[in-house]
Amino acid sequence: MSDDIADQRFGCDLACCKGACCVDGDSGAPLMEDEVAKIEAVLADALPKMTEEGRTAVEAQGVAERDKDGDLGTTLIDGGACAFVTSGPDGCTFCALQGLYKPVSCHLYPIRVEDFGEFTAVNYHQWDICRCAKGKGEPLYIYLKEPLIRRFGQEWYDELLEQIKMRNND
Repeated sequence: MSDDIADQRFGCDLACCKGACCVDGDSGAPLMEDEVAKIEAVLADALPKMTEEGRTAVEAQGVAERDKDGDLGTTLIDGGACAFVTSGPDGCTFCALQGLYKPVSCHLYPIRVEDFGEFTAVNYHQWDICRCAKGKGEPLYIYLKEPLIRRFGQEWYDELLEQIKMRNND
């Protein structure tokens, strides 16, 4: 785990970024293999909320696709925005899956998880589009407590707290 998880403060500022993390980038939201079926299970409810371009992309490619590195992610619209984006008030981007099934990687953002077999890297993804959120709010491990527990479990999170406590007492 990166020290940034304990040290960096973050507070998503949708008014500033307008949800650019769902639009910018070179691949869709990272997905675990079992998440494809979960998204497919709620797709009928998400489709009416999606843009025409998003529906077309999902109809053509399914809810997920592999990027150039072979990693699984949500389908993109012509290599750009996530197929599940929809526009909300004030020009903000929202997710058509919101309230139905939120992929773990979206729930964890700006933390990115990468599995290397022997270990799993848990890192703070510092992206310029989140500049308004950086340094605000709570430390990442508190701000993202719920998704960290969702991804790794309560026991893992409790151990994280112990590691941070021990580190801070040194």
